[in-house]
Amino acid sequence: MRIGELSRRTGVSVPTIKFYVREGLLPAGELTSPNQASYGETHERRLRLIRALLDVGGLSVAAIREVVAAIEDRDRPVHKMLGAAADRVVPRYGEGAAEGVAEARGAVAELIARRGWHTHADSPAAEALAVALAALDEIGHGDFAEVLDAYVGAAEQVAGADLEYVARNVERDELVESVVVGTVLGDAVFAALRRLAHVDASGRVFGTGE
Repeated sequence: MRIGELSRRTGVSVPTIKFYVREGLLPAGELTSPNQASYGETHERRLRLIRALLDVGGLSVAAIREVVAAIEDRDRPVHKMLGAAADRVVPRYGEGAAEGVAEARGAVAELIARRGWHTHADSPAAEALAVALAALDEIGHGDFAEVLDAYVGAAEQVAGADLEYVARNVERDELVESVVVGTVLGDAVFAALRRLAHVDASGRVFGTGE
């Protein structure tokens, strides 16, 4: 298909599609003449993924570029490739993070060891957890650690469901794409479900006030 048809089918403007190509998010079309290129279903699928990561996942163009690089890195074993793709969508925190992060990192490392998780304590996700726990402690909610195991159990259940979904896809590109979608868009789904459950739990515990 021509770029105009790709634009019509995806709802993404032609200038935006060209921008994604320049930025390395979308592969260039196959040249059919000096001024014309042809695009296929792979381009349409990738373009829809980019829009979902931008609009729902809230990722930056730079972050999506790194995700795409992980998807296209065929030299890595599948497990490492999946980990690299997931790591690129975890929030990074700068120097403004709460004090006590070093102590929280130790707690996260102990948690990983205690649960026997096949991950490492210096991963972006472990760092994000340490920063969050340190922030809770800094504002006087260090007791939150007492319910952390409940979160851990829920996380393991959700991760199992994620991988069960991912395992349905046998093609390498679809496998990585599923992990990215499950991580970014799955987070949005889980956050919305959690908010709904909060409202229900609050009503049950404190009453609806009606």
